[in-house]
Amino acid sequence: MTTLEIRDLHVSVETKEGAKPILRGVDLTVNSGETHAIMGPNGSGKSTLAYSLAGHPKYQITSGTVLLDGEDVLAMSVDERARAGMFLAMQYPVEVPGVSVSNFLRTAKTAIDGQAPPLRTWVKDVKTAMADLRMDSAFAERSVNEGFSGGEKKRHEILQMELLKPRIAILDETDSGLDVDALRVVSEGVNRVRANTDVGVLLITHYTRILRYIKPDFVHVFVDGRIAEEGGPELAERLENEGYDRFLVNS
Repeated sequence: MTTLEIRDLHVSVETKEGAKPILRGVDLTVNSGETHAIMGPNGSGKSTLAYSLAGHPKYQITSGTVLLDGEDVLAMSVDERARAGMFLAMQYPVEVPGVSVSNFLRTAKTAIDGQAPPLRTWVKDVKTAMADLRMDSAFAERSVNEGFSGGEKKRHEILQMELLKPRIAILDETDSGLDVDALRVVSEGVNRVRANTDVGVLLITHYTRILRYIKPDFVHVFVDGRIAEEGGPELAERLENEGYDRFLVNS
């Protein structure tokens, strides 16, 4: 059993006017096998939570704790967090010119596991995962995210998730920019990982459309850097019908 515990997390970013608070006391627990949907309007702090957990230097933790099975995540470097089993699928994946997808994936797997995967089984695993995501085999020799469409970038993120097998996966607006077909394929990939591992998932999204494919166990509504309401899948349905206005009025 893996448990990610976030307690009273406060995060700021530096601006010309000084430090600007973004997260204002977030409490959240994610266990193995659970899927938590983080929803909320633009600017509510959803992506700040994702990047803070991953260790992005732009975000300053001013107070609070983040524990992964009792270990202090905030004391870990970015690569230590990855080796501990944390994975971030970014809203806007970066390009890595000159590094092929195949080399990137094998290097990442080696770094996380502490040893290189057996080549024969690794090649088979990569081909199978790519086929499941409907990715052409030639994709493996392209430079990471260079010239990729939005759908290709998101499929590559889920390909990483399938192969690296994290303990906690943070998916930051994975549905952003996807057409209906790509959304279904990407969602199926996430569901395969959920079915075959005990991964805990933090799924950050504005909209409920991805939740038609990836069923959350819990839904948390972010407003002004805090969790304003929590519930089950029925809360997502309510948001679909009512939007966020009632939270913004009361915030």
